[in-house]
Amino acid sequence: MKLIIAIVNSEDSQAVLNELTRTGFAVTNLSTSGAFLRTKNVTLLLGTEDEKVSQAVEIISQFSSKRTQPMPKNASAYLSEGFVDNFRKEEITVGGATVFVLSVDQFYKL
Repeated sequence: MKLIIAIVNSEDSQAVLNELTRTGFAVTNLSTSGAFLRTKNVTLLLGTEDEKVSQAVEIISQFSSKRTQPMPKNASAYLSEGFVDNFRKEEITVGGATVFVLSVDQFYKL
């Protein structure tokens, strides 16, 4: 048994959720936000059998797209404090997904 934790851009989250549930995965979603850009994300939690992990990761990958966007105004505080001078650019890449796959020793559905 595996636990998949996927952090997905909020713009992609509905498409990812729809496809995961359509293909039979039970998914819990949490509204989250990134610390640096303070953009909205969705963190998905999926418990699944080992042999279905690659299918779930493929769905997440297929429905999570990277895109460029203007640097958010709320990131300018970091720039003015000099923390990320090397990131000074007008557009940044956002989106895609960050996925963690963890082994589960025990699973209970109560």
